[in-house]
Amino acid sequence: MSDKPTIFPPQKQDAGAGHPGIEAKMTPAPEFIREGYKGADKLKGKVALITGGDSGIGRAVAVHFAREGADVAICYFPTEQEDAEKVQQLVQAEGRRCLLLPGDLKVPSFCQEIVDRTVAELGGLNVLVNNAAEQNWHDSLADIKDEELTSIFDLNIIAMFRISRAALPHLKEGDSIINTASVNGYKGNELLLDYTSTKGAITAFTRALSLQLVSKGIRVNSVAPGPIWTPFVTAVGFLKLPLFGHDVPMGRAGQPSEVAPAYVFLASEDASYFSGQTLHPNGGSVVNA
Repeated sequence: MSDKPTIFPPQKQDAGAGHPGIEAKMTPAPEFIREGYKGADKLKGKVALITGGDSGIGRAVAVHFAREGADVAICYFPTEQEDAEKVQQLVQAEGRRCLLLPGDLKVPSFCQEIVDRTVAELGGLNVLVNNAAEQNWHDSLADIKDEELTSIFDLNIIAMFRISRAALPHLKEGDSIINTASVNGYKGNELLLDYTSTKGAITAFTRALSLQLVSKGIRVNSVAPGPIWTPFVTAVGFLKLPLFGHDVPMGRAGQPSEVAPAYVFLASEDASYFSGQTLHPNGGSVVNA
């Protein structure tokens, strides 16, 4: 991976408020796995449920998990069916099963349903990746509407509580929960006030839940990515500047392929002494871990 910044062409997708765009429409296409990545059976025989698994970081995690031997269930918003079917093809190409679960995680019953269907159709659950999120850009707190605030907290953090609660009866010693936080939860972002607040809550949730579950041998960790080239960026029209990610020490945006191995590590026995921790693939920004 070159450390030279990529010049991203201006682009914006009309995906609806808060929602990521479609990865199939991005230019250039994100890299979801490096050509030379070799699996080592780190997750052989495991079953993983990944929310927001159709594109971006979620897609990269799904493909990496499959290459490491896991069967995968992904949930996603129904408008993202095209991306989800691509992930299913990629996972099946690795010789693993991929269960598609379209729906809205802001609906409490759907949070339970995705866990129940994963267990019933894939035979269990070993790794839960709480990755789905939405974000909205606002210049001022005064511009954030109540309905936007309710929506973003419902998806980004309340759904995480519900899905993790539903998963707990199926998780056993050696299993894990991995939550997607963000560098914004550590550094702050004045244009993403509500999103940043939910990401800070995810870090606190990770630390507290890890203490609840450590005696059961279930590990809870998080990953806090920096600027990564995903459909989130195109959907909100963030690319007013062509050099997205130019302000981090490495001088460039990251690719999902550079983030997903952190999830593989945390899901595998390699991370057997990690719980309540956060990994920071963010291009070299130093934050309080």
